[in-house]
Amino acid sequence: MTTLTHDHSESHSVPKGIKRWLFTTNHKDIGSLYLIFSLIMFLVGGGMAMVIRAELFQPGLQLVEPDFFNQMTTVHGLIMVFGAVMPAFTGLANWMVPMMIGAPDMALPRMNNWSFWILPFAFSILLMSLFMEGGGPNFGWTFYAPLSTTYSNDSTAFFVFAVHIMGISSIMGAINVIVTIVNLRAPGMTWMKLPLFVWTWLITAFLLIAVMPVLAGAVTMVLTDKYFGTSFFNAMGGGDPVMFQHIFWFFGHPEVYIMILPAFGIISSIVPTFSRKPLFGYASMVYATASIAFLSFIVWAHHMFTTGMPLAGELFFMYSTMLISVPTGVKVFNWVATIWRGSISFEIPMLFSIAFIVLFTIGGFSGLMLAITPADFQYHDTYFVVAHFHYVLVTGAVFSIMAAAYYWLPKWTGNMYHQGWAQAHFWLSLISVNVLFFPMHFVGLAGMPRRIPDYALQFADFNAIISIGGFAFGLSQLLFVWVVIKCIKGGEKATSRVWEGAQGLEWEVPSPAPYHTFETPPVIK
Repeated sequence: MTTLTHDHSESHSVPKGIKRWLFTTNHKDIGSLYLIFSLIMFLVGGGMAMVIRAELFQPGLQLVEPDFFNQMTTVHGLIMVFGAVMPAFTGLANWMVPMMIGAPDMALPRMNNWSFWILPFAFSILLMSLFMEGGGPNFGWTFYAPLSTTYSNDSTAFFVFAVHIMGISSIMGAINVIVTIVNLRAPGMTWMKLPLFVWTWLITAFLLIAVMPVLAGAVTMVLTDKYFGTSFFNAMGGGDPVMFQHIFWFFGHPEVYIMILPAFGIISSIVPTFSRKPLFGYASMVYATASIAFLSFIVWAHHMFTTGMPLAGELFFMYSTMLISVPTGVKVFNWVATIWRGSISFEIPMLFSIAFIVLFTIGGFSGLMLAITPADFQYHDTYFVVAHFHYVLVTGAVFSIMAAAYYWLPKWTGNMYHQGWAQAHFWLSLISVNVLFFPMHFVGLAGMPRRIPDYALQFADFNAIISIGGFAFGLSQLLFVWVVIKCIKGGEKATSRVWEGAQGLEWEVPSPAPYHTFETPPVIK
């Protein structure tokens, strides 16, 4: 006969609240952790952008040394891509994918916990490298060889280690999403009934699994070239620095779509809701997403037109890049067709979604300009390119994350955010983001190079305007943080009205209460 003894496996030295967050396997808690981490990284990376814009406010060298300026541009890019945008989308996937497919949780909850908790360590290592003797990584977020091999400082080893950990986290998160969607769908939830957000994340997860090992290979070769005497990218040893660009961009271009496909899913959820209409062309949206994912693997060298490619290569990558704009155009057309003659209400998520559609399209058009090989010789490495990818990633990915936060916060917290402050956040962000990035097209077309801490006098006026827009946009996001914190802490209780679906369905939810009490998926009336 066994005697019951006290279970000593639970340590009483860790406070209960901290233990809940450290060891949680609940998909909602882990989703919240990802989103909180992402918000912190947005603020850290944004602070670095403020350093960059402060230096560029006037011509000449004012505030920082050129080497530190390069460190800021490098770490700003790495943090925004790997520490802010990707974890934010992973957090949204953790929160919403199980709910949307009727699953009780993610399929691999312990791995889910682990895939989050290694992230803070990765970014701590990256940020600590800034305080090393000789400084942090200063070779740009694309870490081209030989800048990252022959000419870099000893923080490169820390950078490589941090990138490996980020990649491991991404791969684990992607495996979890795929297994959850394939295995845990509720009965009757067939493939062509999946919400678009679930479809976009399923395809994104396959992209992650395909390209993250390529990034791991690239950083490993950088490590061995620098510290172990190999010559993958060293021409003196028989290597080729241009090969680095091929390997990096074979990862890097699908990575761009990893950061925008979940945004397409978010917008495809919000637009039908506030147009009071079903999404126009659901099947075409699914096929367009899959087409974008496939084509993203065959356009990588459009980043490399100036490296001396054969004419046939330049033509192939030019036309394939133009082709990828077709499924993207299908998506924009379908969103506009959904809004067309809908019963629209301009709630905060809808405002961000409309801003996304218009401004992401501007980023798409400037991308088409960059796809034209002879034109790209003029645009390459100028601020025109900076304007292009910030329109895609800030008014695209970041605006969609804000739209998602405003859309699902009432569901998560049971509280409604303050409408007035949220409106102020939207309009301030919309105006300042355009003051920040639109003039970059002009200075880029006039020939101002990117990643340089000084510039010719004729660019001074535009750069002052750009920097003012940058500071305004950065300060506006503090308002967003305040709105979110106020909503989490309390406020007007949200009603089921907030979650009305596109077909006039209403979510039947328990009485508004803290999100972690919503243990069962909502039932549709």
